[in-house]
Amino acid sequence: MSAPTTIDPVERARDAAARESWAEAYALLHAHDRHPSRGLTADDLSVLADAAWWSGHVDESVTARLRAHAAYLAADDHRGAGLAAWWLHYEYLGLGRPAAAAGWLHRARHHLEGLPDCPEQCFLAWSDAEEAQAHGDHEAALAAARRMTGLALDSGSPDLLALSRQAESRVLLAAGRRTEALALLDDAMCAVSADELSGMFTGWLFCLALTQCMEAADFGRAVEWTNAAMEWCAPPWSGHPPEDDRGARTETADAPAPTPLPMSVPSGENPFRGVCRAHRVEVLDLLGAWALAEAEARQACREVPVDCLESAAAAYYAAGDVQRRQGRLDEAAVSYGHAHELGRIPQPGLALLRLGQGRADAAVAGIDLALACRGGADHDVLGLARLLAARTEVALAVRDVSGAAEAAADLDALAGDVPLLRALADTALGSVALARRTADALPPLRRALAGWLELRVPYEAAQVRMLLAAADRAAGDEEAARLELGTARAVFERLGAVPDARRAAALLSAGARRRLPGGLTAREAEVLRLVASGGTNKDIARALVISEHTVARHLNNIFAKLGVGSRAAATGYAYAHGLL
Repeated sequence: MSAPTTIDPVERARDAAARESWAEAYALLHAHDRHPSRGLTADDLSVLADAAWWSGHVDESVTARLRAHAAYLAADDHRGAGLAAWWLHYEYLGLGRPAAAAGWLHRARHHLEGLPDCPEQCFLAWSDAEEAQAHGDHEAALAAARRMTGLALDSGSPDLLALSRQAESRVLLAAGRRTEALALLDDAMCAVSADELSGMFTGWLFCLALTQCMEAADFGRAVEWTNAAMEWCAPPWSGHPPEDDRGARTETADAPAPTPLPMSVPSGENPFRGVCRAHRVEVLDLLGAWALAEAEARQACREVPVDCLESAAAAYYAAGDVQRRQGRLDEAAVSYGHAHELGRIPQPGLALLRLGQGRADAAVAGIDLALACRGGADHDVLGLARLLAARTEVALAVRDVSGAAEAAADLDALAGDVPLLRALADTALGSVALARRTADALPPLRRALAGWLELRVPYEAAQVRMLLAAADRAAGDEEAARLELGTARAVFERLGAVPDARRAAALLSAGARRRLPGGLTAREAEVLRLVASGGTNKDIARALVISEHTVARHLNNIFAKLGVGSRAAATGYAYAHGLL
């Protein structure tokens, strides 16, 4: 009986790639490429490049792609060479080498633009749409995105069609056509949720859609798709998460943040996981799951590949926001510093940190500079809204009511009827009205509270309750103010927002002192309650750990303030005014 034929390792690698078993494909092709029994074809080199990228070997991916490009050229295959050139453009862009990226994009155009319509030209159209949008040319961007859609439809590729839908959606959203944009995005994400796409395009669409949802302040979609993304990113190769994942769940909030650089994805893990986790951090932060958000931020910074450092920057920034609101200002400053090191302007968080440190001038300068740096129109509507909300808060802190009113008006114009933006705008408008001591504060603040509660965003809802308490007190409704402060205090304590919890407690105590009738002090009220319960001067002195002489002095003051001349009359007053 003859021995079974050994399956060629390259064939096994191709089969593994078809199953998207990238670690297996990489191991087979990498070994074969080091000790080849025969050379790798251009297509096999492309598979090696893909497998190396998925396995966390970005430099090897680029090297294999360069060889694939040369092999396609040698075979006079301009479609293959054009696609390889576009991928090199994409990888060099991620590695922070824009000149090399531009050169390879030019080569991709050279290879593909003279050919009849083909699927590979979808990638050129995608790049055209991105470039036009970056220059604010919405008409050209939309034309490129729709050309991409046409090419995708002709190709019959679900991958390319879903990506083209997302590209067109992004252009429409930037042009202010929100309803059309979100309908197209939903269409693209249907293909993701139905598992119709390859891994690369699934990962791309999750990352692009999550970024788009947060920038557009569509919190509902962000929550839904972040959960779906994390399920997709969960490692299928074992029955439990990797060691780092388990550690993230048990790490304390005081654990040191990881060093920002270097970062790499361990072989065999999903390179999209760190990026999706960084998006999850933003969602958890808004939902008030702060301990988990901070742990996930640390984990994301370990997982984010070197060509996606902007996601690590976002995770550091979100961790800084959690630490700042919990009163851990030194830790927050370190986190914001890491975010800045990785290329993110750490505003408005850093300005609010400086405000908390009593450095109001630095807070004003930081916010104003961040707003000036944004220039004209920006697709990140939520980022702009947060800057304007912080500008309102900082201006009110330095008693620049007119500056606060201007920022709040800009935010109001930006918000429209988008729930998250609307809640931010109503909070700012109510804050300004309260500072002006007008009767107009209550309606926007009540709308803001309803909005935050509907979104299930607890910290901002509690902050609005603090403002409502001040408005209620100004209107003479002490009971309503007390209820708002009590609820806000409970939320702050649950979140660990220590400075806010202390402020709420102090306002509750101040309110209690103001509520005492007859101008009584808190100590005099205590003495009066003990008198009304039948206590003698000696009993009262023992209970309050004061001298009988001090008790007698308090009683004289009580009688004078209440206009009574006996303990019985004072007791009657206490009953009549609810002091017991």
